[in-house]
Amino acid sequence: MAETKPVGLTASAGYQIGVRRTIAMPQHQVWELLISPQGLKLWLGDVKRIGLHPGDRFETNEGTTGEMRVAKEPEQLRLTWQPSGWEKASTLQIRVLAGKAERTTVSFHQEKLDSAVTREAMKLRWEEVLLRLSEIASERLL
Repeated sequence: MAETKPVGLTASAGYQIGVRRTIAMPQHQVWELLISPQGLKLWLGDVKRIGLHPGDRFETNEGTTGEMRVAKEPEQLRLTWQPSGWEKASTLQIRVLAGKAERTTVSFHQEKLDSAVTREAMKLRWEEVLLRLSEIASERLL
């Protein structure tokens, strides 16, 4: 009988998780929200700004560190992401995909996670971030 591979475990990137949500806001406005101080605090942590050039490093007040790898305005961020206490950095990719009727799909994909427990914690984190982004977008449209 074949072994069952744990959910989210890849051969080359450790555990990974991907979540997405469609938000009723145009792509450029979602992008601006993500990189605004309010948006950064939501998904990254308490940091004043983040450089959008490959090699730009950041550290949040909570101790999360990382380095920007790719920034393609207004559609993609790819960076390393290592909270305080983690032995190794993970890779986080955020996609901002324009849809129809001024709707935008935002996806968080994270890989190089160390365990199924971490994967589940990150799944819950990114789902909460997407819920809050959606709520903020709704508030701004009122």
